Amino acid sequence: MSTPRRHTRVRTIATATVAALVTLALPGCTAASDEARAPGDPGSSTTSATAAVPAEAAPTPTPTPSPTYPLSTAPRTIPAVREHVPARGPGWKPTPEARVVVSPDDTAALSDEAKLLAGELRIGYGASAAPRAGDVELSLDAGASGGPESYTMDVKDGRVRINGPDQAGVFYGTRTLKQAVKGAGSAPEGTVRDAPAKPQRGLNLDIARKHFSPDWIEDRLREMADLKLNQLGLHFSDDQAFRIQSDTHPEIVSTPHLTKAQVREINALAARLHITVVPEIDSPGHLGAVLRAHPDLQLRDTQGRAVKGAVDISNPASAKLVDELLREYLPLFPGGAWHLGADEYQALVYRDPQASFPQLARAAQQRYGPSARVQDLATGWLNDRAAVVRPSGKALKAWNDGFFAGGVTNAAKDIQVEYWTGKENGARPPLEYLREGRKLVNLNDEFLYYVLGEPNQFTYPTGKRIYEQWTPLVLRGTTPVPASYGPQILGGRLAVWSDLAGAQTQAQVAAGIQAPLAALSQKVWDARTPQLPWPDFKALADRL
Repeated sequence: MSTPRRHTRVRTIATATVAALVTLALPGCTAASDEARAPGDPGSSTTSATAAVPAEAAPTPTPTPSPTYPLSTAPRTIPAVREHVPARGPGWKPTPEARVVVSPDDTAALSDEAKLLAGELRIGYGASAAPRAGDVELSLDAGASGGPESYTMDVKDGRVRINGPDQAGVFYGTRTLKQAVKGAGSAPEGTVRDAPAKPQRGLNLDIARKHFSPDWIEDRLREMADLKLNQLGLHFSDDQAFRIQSDTHPEIVSTPHLTKAQVREINALAARLHITVVPEIDSPGHLGAVLRAHPDLQLRDTQGRAVKGAVDISNPASAKLVDELLREYLPLFPGGAWHLGADEYQALVYRDPQASFPQLARAAQQRYGPSARVQDLATGWLNDRAAVVRPSGKALKAWNDGFFAGGVTNAAKDIQVEYWTGKENGARPPLEYLREGRKLVNLNDEFLYYVLGEPNQFTYPTGKRIYEQWTPLVLRGTTPVPASYGPQILGGRLAVWSDLAGAQTQAQVAAGIQAPLAALSQKVWDARTPQLPWPDFKALADRL
């Protein structure tokens, strides 16, 4: 961490004693020196002159010893804090008089965070109140050196101070305090300095093939927030169903579905919890629900056979419809990212797409020249949809098998690669994308795919396997890419796919992803090897 460490010493302590008292945070953190001994601590030395006492004077009362405390240890949280500077003291626990207070200049920015924490700890809230003993104080410091989403939590003098450069960082500090109190009854004395290793951390949810209720989704948001996860991907359009109300094309919407009012409530809660909801309208494949209402847009081969889920990308009406949907939903999702899909366009799994789909081949050559192929037309489709979304300022995403090599045109450089597989047509090893300078997000289907019913040789991921074997560098299979590419890997998400929707209930899905999601949160917050063994981590997760 870049924040200078402060060393407070009241009197000299032997070097060997200092070394013995340093406490390391979990995982692998570095602690600063121990704090001063309490006034009555054995081993402390005080030099003073003693005046003669007259014989007739009353004896001096024996002083009551001051309490002594061992050097604190790091709070037990998930994810573990990255650095804890230990100190001696009683720590902090909620009392009936305690409050969460916000600095006067920060009331507008942090009142939501303060009120939430006060309710969770069952203590009062003081808007712009002056802190007093026993309080928790939240504040912003734009000049703090910790970076986005970082925070400092000081527990000292019977008070907690949580400070960060942005609202998200302060919020994550409140999550640490909440977990510390819930797990141990109190927050330990000392200073936590904490920040995420990766900027994108979260859960991807397929609500197209299985309807998930708004309450269920909101419960996942709260669970994610406590784990310091900050992205919820919503895949709401697929061959089976289209699950969000549409005003421009109500004919494509399935029953049941989320209303726009419900989506706004989900987004509002996500924003309060510092989670970005990332919507996905997958195209030009996975559009079966749209095609049932618009069969004229269906892609067909030379034999007249329909290609599952695929629109005819040589037909301008296909682009018009999808762009109308994009423009309709852009304002519904105010978060800062959008997923364009682009995976598994089935025309490209044919042995010779040019021969099987001459209309696509002609359109590619008309647009990109005589050497262009169907894959170039698919790349052009992706770029065109990106051009519709780009003015919104949202970060652009697409699945890795929608990026093709060897074409006459390439996907726009600002589209992030959501890497999930090396098996699909067009998919390439991760290093090829990284060497092109692209930024990747890890959704490795070997570790992070929770596919309902376990079809196609998928098995439900386990928290233990993620915790012990996966890191953000493990993008495909079980082999990590070189650590030098780490800065290009933006993070990772656990992905729930509803291929066999009836295989599990909503409650079973929630229970099944609980441990994997906790393990993922640890590995994207701090990619170093965790110090807690898995059984202890799992026990902590269950307790919290």
